[in-house]
Amino acid sequence: MRRILTCLAAGALAATALPGMAAAEPAQASPEGAPALRTVTAKFETPALYDDEAGGDADADDPAIWVNERDRSRSRVIVTAKNGGLRVYDLRGRQTQSFATPEAPGPDDEPGRFNNVDLVTGFPLRGRLVDLAVVTDRGRDKLRFYRIDDGVLTDVTAADAPFAFNATQREVNEQATAYGLATFRQGRDFLAVASRRHTPELGMFRLVAKGAQVSYQRVDKLVLPDTFRLRSGGDWTPCLEPGELPQVEGMTVDPELGVLYAAQEDVALWRVSVTGGRFGYTPRMVERTREYGVPAVYDPETEECAFDWAADPGEGGRIAADVEGVTIFKTGRFAGTLLVSSQGDDTFYTYDRRTLRPLGHFAVVDGRVDGSQECDGAAVVNTPLPGFPGGLLVVHDGHETPDGDRTATNVKFLDAGFLNQHRLNRR
Repeated sequence: MRRILTCLAAGALAATALPGMAAAEPAQASPEGAPALRTVTAKFETPALYDDEAGGDADADDPAIWVNERDRSRSRVIVTAKNGGLRVYDLRGRQTQSFATPEAPGPDDEPGRFNNVDLVTGFPLRGRLVDLAVVTDRGRDKLRFYRIDDGVLTDVTAADAPFAFNATQREVNEQATAYGLATFRQGRDFLAVASRRHTPELGMFRLVAKGAQVSYQRVDKLVLPDTFRLRSGGDWTPCLEPGELPQVEGMTVDPELGVLYAAQEDVALWRVSVTGGRFGYTPRMVERTREYGVPAVYDPETEECAFDWAADPGEGGRIAADVEGVTIFKTGRFAGTLLVSSQGDDTFYTYDRRTLRPLGHFAVVDGRVDGSQECDGAAVVNTPLPGFPGGLLVVHDGHETPDGDRTATNVKFLDAGFLNQHRLNRR
């Protein structure tokens, strides 16, 4: 099923709020109402990954946290490393496993490239319930699956798993492929939402067991806007490289509330209903980027956009593009904190999970280990873990302390207890 949305001004993004949930309006920058920036530090970090030939073209991107309910000390943090595959770490950031990406199917084809990761728990496979790490393989346009047994991962991807978005290998080679990812369960269905690179398209997939392996079927489709009507008049299109449309990467699903949060990088954080294994009501914005509505021109030499801030119509929010890693710190069935990465200024914003009221603003700065800059992915759990009594927050660092001129990335581990205090400070 395909739905293409009408381009609406923020004031026209009306939708029926969920029961008990206040209507979400874009949060605008406000000197009086803006929360003070809080700084926090990480306890551990993973080894640096290097995006060069010597480092295996490894580039950390997106984390997921698997909690071992039988032995929490054997919980794991699973991280995508793009061309460097998939990495698995213990709670002190030490690597325990590594998986390479699949090779290209032909000499002129694209090899695997792992972009985002999320988890599924209690999936029925060969007569038992198992946990899975699910990965978007952006290079091959597929979802891949890894069974988790006591902290040890095993690849269980069905050999005949279909392309997620494309029909032929030739199309896959153009790389408009599976990108961002969020998994969830509704009733008996185990589902994944994947975004499509360089487009505003989202696909919903049902996970299916095939013997001892796992595959999927696409069950729905949604296309977010790529052009927006401004209150001040006229249309605005985000500044991107020619041929690209504003894509989504960071995503998470709140299954109790039946809501998908999708970060359209240059535009806004969106809230989308997901019910009955389908996309529901018209998506609406939670908060826009600061750059929303600002005219800009793409410079092919610098591969950057030059913004005309003097012509800013004043319709943007607080988030500095890109809008990135989205995750939820749950403190009750419906209570908790929604967290999003404001990648452009190396900070994070938080919102009340139920009402989406803005709560706080924080940055991960240098301390025992260095801080986080240009964060792509983030993941959080409220379960007390060894060394993290308040739960664990893991955030990507796009500028790990470098080794000479080498580009380095990794992820940071923080005690998540400060997120509770963050809420108290705003009450």
